[in-house]
Order: sequence, then structure tokens, then C-alpha cells
Amino acid sequence: MAITIHHEITLPAAPARIYETLVEPARFAEATGAPATGDASGFSAFGGHVLTRHVELVPGKRVVQAWRAKTWPEGVWSIARFELAGKDGGTKLVFDHENFPEDMKDHLDKGWHANYWDKLRGLA
Repeated sequence: MAITIHHEITLPAAPARIYETLVEPARFAEATGAPATGDASGFSAFGGHVLTRHVELVPGKRVVQAWRAKTWPEGVWSIARFELAGKDGGTKLVFDHENFPEDMKDHLDKGWHANYWDKLRGLA
């Protein structure tokens, strides 16, 4: 059985704003307060600690990324899937993360909350 992380959260910003923050390095850096650089194909975040490659982008609705921490073994990538839907003037975000090193589950689970969801709650 695959190791996965599943979160369902509601954020105050519209789906388009959440989408832009997840795919545009400058907006991501602004929202999280952590350095991010890159282009339309993906980006490096948190000072190079996290690398992403966009696999599927549906503006305002879905972001699928190949995602890895730089400390993982070479060639090891996971899949992070963000499904966005409007809800009460904000966004319902359904998130699934899979295929990461098994011993990273607790660390990643906490990290998604602290470094992503808690920061995205500050967007309007």
C-alpha cells in the first residue's frame, strides 16, 4: 500500500489566487516569506530545499507537481496534487501527496501545514 498524505482545507482566497501562489515563484515567495525562484516549468522554494516541476496545470482548478526535497536520494520524486474549488468566497483545497520516502511522512505532513496551509490562510 502506498504511503500518502491527504488534507482537505478551506482557505479565504479565491481559487485563482491560490493557484497563482502555487505555480508562480514570486507569488509563492511573497505568501510564504521564503525564497523561491523558477519559471513556468517549475521552481525551487525555501532556499532550494524543495524542487517542483509542473506536471499538470488547470488554471484556478488543479496543480499537479513532481515534488522533491533536495535531501532525498537522487532521482526520487513524489507527486503533489492540489484540487481547487470555490467555496463561500474562498477555496476548498483537496491535497494529496504520494510516492515520497516512507520515513518522511510525519515531517512532510507537519510541513504542509506550517509552510503551506498556515501561510496560504493569510491570502485574501
